[in-house]
Order: sequence, then structure tokens, then C-alpha cells
Amino acid sequence: MTDAVAAIPEETAPVPLLEPREGLPPVVADEAGLAETIAAFAAGTGPVAVDAERASGYRYGQRAYLIQLRRAGAGTALIDPIACPDLTALGEALADAEWVVHAATQDLPCLAEVGMRPRVLFDTELAGRIAGFPRVGLGPMTENVLGLTLAKEHSAVDWSTRPLPEPWLRYAALDVEVLVELRDALEQELDAQGKLDWALEEFAAIANAPKPAPRVDPWRRTSQLHKVRRRRQLAAVREMWQTRDRIARDRDVSPGRVLPDTAIVNAALAMPLSAAALQAVQGFGPRVHRRQLEQWMAALQRAREIPEAQLPPATAPHEGPPPPRAWAEKDPVAAARLSGARAAVTELAEAHNLPAENLITPDLVRRVSWEPPAEASEESVAEALRGLGARQWQVNLVAPAIAAAFVASLRPDPDPSE
Repeated sequence: MTDAVAAIPEETAPVPLLEPREGLPPVVADEAGLAETIAAFAAGTGPVAVDAERASGYRYGQRAYLIQLRRAGAGTALIDPIACPDLTALGEALADAEWVVHAATQDLPCLAEVGMRPRVLFDTELAGRIAGFPRVGLGPMTENVLGLTLAKEHSAVDWSTRPLPEPWLRYAALDVEVLVELRDALEQELDAQGKLDWALEEFAAIANAPKPAPRVDPWRRTSQLHKVRRRRQLAAVREMWQTRDRIARDRDVSPGRVLPDTAIVNAALAMPLSAAALQAVQGFGPRVHRRQLEQWMAALQRAREIPEAQLPPATAPHEGPPPPRAWAEKDPVAAARLSGARAAVTELAEAHNLPAENLITPDLVRRVSWEPPAEASEESVAEALRGLGARQWQVNLVAPAIAAAFVASLRPDPDPSE
């Protein structure tokens, strides 16, 4: 770190941040309150701090259950997006403001669901990564950079609870209390390190990213799926996962609260033939009602009846290069390229004091190593990286190192006898 934003000295105790400076605002939960909030924030100045609270682990999906905003001249607002589900007008009122968000990729999807999308973004978590901070959670960043501590005891509560308890609301309000000050300090730090342009390019890429395509075969993300080897058993996992997903969606609860992943995998491995046998599988047991057992048994029966040709493949459909562990056998030359490129990226990341995955994503390194340009030149590698979606600052730093690694991988190993 530079002196601009050095961590606070050990002898200086961090100051607890306990109360919003203007007091705890009421929750905006009707059209009149929303209109007043929109007018206040439209008249505010400077960046706007934005945060959202979800009910991960409690409810189905990742919708927002509380949205917090803070802006100079407007103060802090707490908005209930269940009572006010369309916040398009608020998003438009803030269209020309820079949004300051911590870990933006987590919050932007649920904000977009209610009509709020930033045009200009500053992500304080990503800024911390690029600046080389070892701990980039909001609490550690606020403490290390500003010398203030945030209580985080309510981070994993059920934010779908209504009414929200006052201590939870205070916690939520404090999450945006000094977010703009943190942004300003990190901007100074990045500028002092010569990394500000890198960060701004990353922020723009996040703000302008298209909506991700739906995941193919989401059931394959079931925990411990690697234990399931047979295709018929994979079909059982798929049928049970889809049944659980439907139940969870209908009940608006987290799928894991309907049935744990481990129970699905255990049932697929055992393929029980009766409800009693299923009840003996770990993860089920006497607390599972008869009707629920019948649903899971029906899913297992569907898996048994699927024609052999229609069973899911043993491995997920895959685009791009094979897993790196298979490279040495499939293409030793490509494996040598990848090894050299990885080492070069790691060395470069350490020299610039930032995580290697933020310097360039591992997937891009694999892809350019598996299908390299015809010529292992800096210009050709740069063009290939740009075509794969690398940002220009990444290309400028990484292309020369990867090109040199590709050239080096073609040289024969020295004869140890010489």
C-alpha cells in the first residue's frame, strides 16, 4: 500500500460505526414515500452508495428484500422492494450518477429485477482486489482504509422477515454510511499505484455486461455429484433436483430447505425401490412425510423409465478446452504452453500486487493456450485475448508475457548430460 491509504497503525484502535449520522430513516414502503425519495435523490449530488439485502438460504431465487441508498444532499434511504417492486423511476433519477457498490456482481442482478441499472459504476470490493488488499470484504476494507468497524452480525439473517427488526435496519443503513468515503480513498490509492485506469475499465465492463444466459444443466451443480458415476443415477439426480426446484419455487423457499444436496446424491446412489427403503437413506428419515416420500419416489421411478439413449451424458456438455489435467495426454505441446503461460501470469500478478485471476481470468489463459494464434507474437496473442473478451489494460500487461512463454515452450529442454 502507498502512504495515501495505508492500513491504520496497530496502536490506533478502529472506531466502531454504531449509528447512521442522521439517525435511522423509516423504511420506504408506499408510493408517496417512494416519490419523496426519488425527488430527494435526484436533487442530491455526487456518487450514490447502493446496497441490497437478499434472503439467500431462506427464499427461492436472489431477489432483493431491502435496498439501501445514500447520497450527499439526500441522506440515507431504506426501500422495501416487496412493497415497491418497480423502482424504474428511481433508477432513472440516478442515471447520471456514479453508483458505488461493494461486490457489484452480487447485487446488480437483483437491482436490475426492480428496474435499477447503473451507467457508471465504482466497485469498492474489486477496487480493493486491484489495489492489492488481502481482505476485501466490506468490514475489513472499511476498517483497514477508514479506521472504522462495521458490525456484521446480521449479514446472514432472513431479510424477507416483515417487519424488519430495527437492529437489522441499522446494520443495513450503516453498510452505505461511509461507502462513498471508502470509494474516494480507494480512488486515491489506485491512482497512487498507477492502477486507476485499470479499475475504471473493469467497472465499465461490469456495468455494461449483458444479462448472463441461463445456465445449462443447473442440476449438475449439485454438491458431491462427483460421487455419481452411472448415467441412470445421474438421471435420478436430475429428476430429484427438478422436483425439488419446482417445490421450492412454489413454496418460495431455498431449495436446500426442501431437501439437501447430499440427500439427492445418496438417493441416486442407492436407487431405493420403496418409500421405506428411501426413508432409510441418509438425508430422509422419519421426519419426511409420506406425501413427500411419494414425490421423491416418483422422481426416481421416472429416472428408471428413461430410455438408455436419452440418459444424460456422464459429463456435462462442454465448450472450450478440456480440463487441464487431461492436456498432457491429449496435447503435450498445449500443456507446455499452458504451464508457461500460467507461470508468467503468476509472476506478473505478484509484481503488480494483485490476484492473478484479476489480472486475467484463468479461463482466458486456458483458451488462448489450447488454441493459440498461428504466430506466437505479442501482437497475435494480444488480438486473440481481445477476441476472447480481455480488457485492454489486461492485454497490454499480459500479452507480452504469454507470447514469451509460448515461444519458450517450443524450445527443447536442455540435455542434462551436457
